[in-house]
Amino acid sequence: MRLTTEEVRHIAALARIAMTDEEVQRVGEEMSQILDNFDVLDQVSTDGVEPTGHSVELTSVMRDDEAAESSSVEDVLANAPDREDDLVRVRAVRE
Repeated sequence: MRLTTEEVRHIAALARIAMTDEEVQRVGEEMSQILDNFDVLDQVSTDGVEPTGHSVELTSVMRDDEAAESSSVEDVLANAPDREDDLVRVRAVRE
């Protein structure tokens, strides 16, 4: 096991997770396997590979954010159930 029992218990304490001895053993083995997978990835040659944020090119489906005229106060408040001047009136919120 790559991680010691003490390291697994420390990680569990940081995450505030209570673990039995069996769980510590099992999670330690699983976490060690994950770290072993990172060792395999670390051996891959990335010379000449440009760093990217994504593996494929992404295009935004959103429209460009352009300034436009705002709706009028009357249009915005037309369906308000209760209003007071140019504001929407709501019930008081108290704890």
